Amino acid sequence: MDSDTARSPEPVANGCRVVPCMDPVVKVFCVHTEPNFSLPWQQSRQYSSFSSGVIIGGRRVLTSAHCVEHHTQVKLKRRDSDTKFLATVLAMGRECDIVLLTVDDNEFWEGVSPVEFGALPSLQDAVTVVGYPIGGDTISVTSGVVSRIQTLQYVHASSELLGLQIDAAINDGNSGGPAFNDRGKCVGLAFQKNTRDNADNIGYLIPTPVITHFIEDYEKSGEYTGFPIHGIKWQKMENPDLHNAMGMKPDLKGVLVTRVEPTSPASGCLQPSDIILSFDGVDIGNDGTVPFRHGERIGFSYLVSKKYSGEKALVKVMRDSEVHEFEITLATHKPLIPGHLKGRPPSYYIVAGFVFVAVSVPYLRSEYGKNYKDYAPAKLLVKHFHAMAESPDEQLVVISQVLAADINIGYEDIDNSQVVSFDGQPVKNLKTLVNMVENCKDKFMKFCLEFGQIVVLETKTAKAATQDILTARCIPSAMSDDLKA
Repeated sequence: MDSDTARSPEPVANGCRVVPCMDPVVKVFCVHTEPNFSLPWQQSRQYSSFSSGVIIGGRRVLTSAHCVEHHTQVKLKRRDSDTKFLATVLAMGRECDIVLLTVDDNEFWEGVSPVEFGALPSLQDAVTVVGYPIGGDTISVTSGVVSRIQTLQYVHASSELLGLQIDAAINDGNSGGPAFNDRGKCVGLAFQKNTRDNADNIGYLIPTPVITHFIEDYEKSGEYTGFPIHGIKWQKMENPDLHNAMGMKPDLKGVLVTRVEPTSPASGCLQPSDIILSFDGVDIGNDGTVPFRHGERIGFSYLVSKKYSGEKALVKVMRDSEVHEFEITLATHKPLIPGHLKGRPPSYYIVAGFVFVAVSVPYLRSEYGKNYKDYAPAKLLVKHFHAMAESPDEQLVVISQVLAADINIGYEDIDNSQVVSFDGQPVKNLKTLVNMVENCKDKFMKFCLEFGQIVVLETKTAKAATQDILTARCIPSAMSDDLKA
């Protein structure tokens, strides 16, 4: 391949739109073997998928993290080749839904130049999405414009980062493929679409600031450390009465802190009823937005997401009518119910047929489907959206199901009920519960569940019955490997 044709073309002199070079766009083939989160001692049947990716500098390829989640094999194929090359995962950013791949075979890199990244586009800028969506085996091109720029929820890990909304068609298989501006520069990666009944042609791109953050984060330390969070819950201060009642002068603006996550860096300095006036010198509006380019505003969480884990930020707050400044060290989120397990298999523990697990978003999806927010019990959703971890290792431990046996008669209907304490001791996480049960010498074991429900078992009989229950259901072990250490 001629190197001149491989390079992204420069804009022509008269300003006409440039057709992007498609040679760096690759097709991604992946074989997945997912854990079975509802039956955590086994794996689901493997399946295959295909998606899109793009070659960048340093012999690397970008695609979407959800396209290679739980991968057992990843292959890449260039547009001009009939060969699929084995790829290796260098770093996976689940929060930003980006993964970095490489290929050892030199043949894969011959004669192709990486894409060049462009600046964040403006509203109504034209974009061209290139990839391998369903409906054919060859490359596909769709066009549209940028219709909205805002912080939005990334579905793969329920994180909130900067995103581009476009009206170009994005379908299964497009994920990970690049979107080019009219200068032939890559301005984002396709990664999700709006599937609501009343939404037409609404797709989303991961913009270059997020992509650049991910790449630079990896290059700093050789691993992905994640996007930091502010670690607070807040409310707007648009109501004049609220504004006045908090002692705010008319010229002051900000947001009211309602809760502070105990595991966040802000917990050491911020308090409920504090009013955050600015972040890193940027004033925050009463609606929680900050200036963003010319004539635009955006949620102030965007300022936080631009920082790196371990960096410091200056926060100005008003407390009891006095203004204070705090320097906080930013860190990544440690939620009570994690959005992912970073590729690790799920943990579980079984005694007397009671299956104990730690709740995670993948577990909720396994139990209640992709739309778990509509179908999961309110008691779990409240914990998911509102509860906060008191320590980094705290977990929400539940009895996911009861494997029916003589020892547990009368308890068969218990499912997804939180275990609050064991023999009067609080259950901090699954490992704590395992240690307490395994070392229990009392005649009876007493599990206290939410809403006052209790489970009482004779210790010796319950432990003796466990192995028969495991054997009858071909379960290899009473606990996952991570709990045996």
